[in-house]
Amino acid sequence: MEELANNQTFKRYIFLWSAQLFSIMGSAVVNFAITWWITVLTGSATLLSIGIFIYVLPMAFLTPVAGVLADRWSRKKLVAIADSLQALTTVWIIILFTFDVANPVVVMVITGFRGIFQAFHVPTVNAITPTMVPKDKISRMNGFTYLFSSLISIVGPVLGALLYELFQGDISLILWIDVITFIIAFIPLLVTKIPVVERSIIEEKKDSFLFEFKTGIKTIKLIPGLLTLLLLSMLLNFLLMPFNVLLPYYVEVLHGGSAADFAFVMVFFQVGMVVGALITSVKKEWKRKIFTYFGSLIVVMGMISGYAFAPKGSFIFLGMGNFVVGFLLPIGNTIYMTIIQTTVPNDKMGRVISIDHSISSLIAPFGALISGPLADAIGARTVFLVSSIVGVAATSYTWSRMKAKKINYNDKAALIEVAEKISNVNGNYT
Repeated sequence: MEELANNQTFKRYIFLWSAQLFSIMGSAVVNFAITWWITVLTGSATLLSIGIFIYVLPMAFLTPVAGVLADRWSRKKLVAIADSLQALTTVWIIILFTFDVANPVVVMVITGFRGIFQAFHVPTVNAITPTMVPKDKISRMNGFTYLFSSLISIVGPVLGALLYELFQGDISLILWIDVITFIIAFIPLLVTKIPVVERSIIEEKKDSFLFEFKTGIKTIKLIPGLLTLLLLSMLLNFLLMPFNVLLPYYVEVLHGGSAADFAFVMVFFQVGMVVGALITSVKKEWKRKIFTYFGSLIVVMGMISGYAFAPKGSFIFLGMGNFVVGFLLPIGNTIYMTIIQTTVPNDKMGRVISIDHSISSLIAPFGALISGPLADAIGARTVFLVSSIVGVAATSYTWSRMKAKKINYNDKAALIEVAEKISNVNGNYT
């Protein structure tokens, strides 16, 4: 019999969740150090964009497979295997640096394997949440997740920059932090009891990947406006990739900044995320979900244009822009994830979240791939400006379409009706 989320499962989830935060810390430190190492060593926007492309490509294409597996296999074992393999790739990179045979291309290829394992980790962990957290606590729990992840991410870049300077660019010593934090997170995972989700009778009879993938697609289509939001997310992720990929290059090359300057700018972003996440963690319910969601996206995309005109060396200005972007992202993301987690049945949660993640990020690798060549050809500032204008226009148009259809995610009766339809869905298209 399936165990329903209650106070006991919630306590177990908090224990598991707390340990995972250590793993986030290790990854934040390592990601900063590797990114800055590649930037300083090569000074190439193109090579930096290729590195990001290699990392995010497997995440985009393998996440749907991971979501189906998360609904069919033991989620606990799946997370354990994915995390263990990801830690092994870190050890692999450590060995290369220890014997002085590491180069940017080899390191980027290995980080591609990290992307593969991360593709299995993310949807599985997200699918575990609604099985252990009562529905009336999910929104706040998502807020707390963003809050503490942001707090850790503040420390991560700062610690990464300090260690980079302290160890004079010796990446092998910094990478050990990722291994240590993995061990800290892995032990609670082994001892925590995670509920096993019972699959529907229909799905037991039709046990195939294609069937379950189709079921996930049909589920998404039944949630009003969700497919539209997914397509918008895909476009915005594409438009935001130049900002994500080129920021280290932008700070180091165009503004003459150091690792400390880059960390300074990133800290503003993370502080903004802390404030935004704090608001989502204390606010029980958002009355105007659509307005808040689209409003935050428009401001985020609009702020990117400011980087096109920022004077050289104006790191405080860059930091302030990062603060606004960081403040609004957790608010929009929390609203979006809460809609999914409170509408989709637990036995379909893994595949829906994975398809959502995959569709929204499917085009992101290609955005990463072209960011560098575009920056080298027309300049990073021009790339930022064009991305901002297109993003604001697309978001505004989608918002107007959603308002025309009168979609309301606060209508509990309508959401219950949708949930009932979803519970009976199968993978057959008729």
